[in-house]
Amino acid sequence: MCMVIFAPIFAICAFATCGGYSGHLQVKVDCADPRLSNRSINIEFGYPFRLHQVHFRVPLCETKRDEILFLDGDFSFVPQFFVSVGVFAFLYSLLATVVYVFYQNKYLRNNRGPTVDFFVTVLFSSVWIVSSCSWAKTLHGIKEATDPTSVLLLISACKAPENKCAATLEPLWSRLNASVVFGFINVILWVGNIWFVFKETGWYKTGQRYPTRSSSRKRSGDMRQRLYTESSFDLPDESVHPGLARQDSFNEAAFGRQAYGPGSLNRSQVSFSLPQTYLGPTPAQNLTPPRPMIFVNEA
Repeated sequence: MCMVIFAPIFAICAFATCGGYSGHLQVKVDCADPRLSNRSINIEFGYPFRLHQVHFRVPLCETKRDEILFLDGDFSFVPQFFVSVGVFAFLYSLLATVVYVFYQNKYLRNNRGPTVDFFVTVLFSSVWIVSSCSWAKTLHGIKEATDPTSVLLLISACKAPENKCAATLEPLWSRLNASVVFGFINVILWVGNIWFVFKETGWYKTGQRYPTRSSSRKRSGDMRQRLYTESSFDLPDESVHPGLARQDSFNEAAFGRQAYGPGSLNRSQVSFSLPQTYLGPTPAQNLTPPRPMIFVNEA
């Protein structure tokens, strides 16, 4: 929501402060001849900063003629690129605002809207970084080219020691400095918005669900394997001697109640018997062989 509100505002501030700039400087030339002295020279320049086309007239102190001079440098490409980025970012921000507010369902359908928005946001973040850094460097070159001291070096009359030259008015750079600041604010907004747009895509949700599901399936599979292994070793083999397994388990339970139960009874007094529930084939032979009987003659 912050992106929707602040991106159009700072985009306007960025290209408006740069595109509408107009600078003015003034230098003064005093020739040794009193008739040609006190000449003020006004130089105006502005966006797109084609300084090599800015010309001005200066006096030639030796004669009554004037010469035409031009400023140095052509800095038009970078400012125009910076302004173009600001204009397109402003238009896209308005379009995104309309879509977010009025067409939210269509925006989220089939994940196309967040995907396109993600790639466009990455693109604008990249061009904002490039344009802002380039514009900050180009502005430094414009300040050097329009510095009154550099302009005085272009005037041939100022090279003579008998003539006096001075700068009476310097350009104001606060507006262009503000455009650089607004450019880097847009960089922060668009780069920070990449994370929020990425969260709206299906890639973020898929990356959060898939590892958790696979790890849970792996843990459940290991648990099933462990339980199966333990149960296979603990349970008796009923497939071979099913009746014996049931009888042994019952005898162990009865013996435990007699040995450790507080109110246990004598085993000879009470006897328990369970019906045989085994329905399988009768074993071929008895498991325990009969004990031999010994008769003792007491006579």
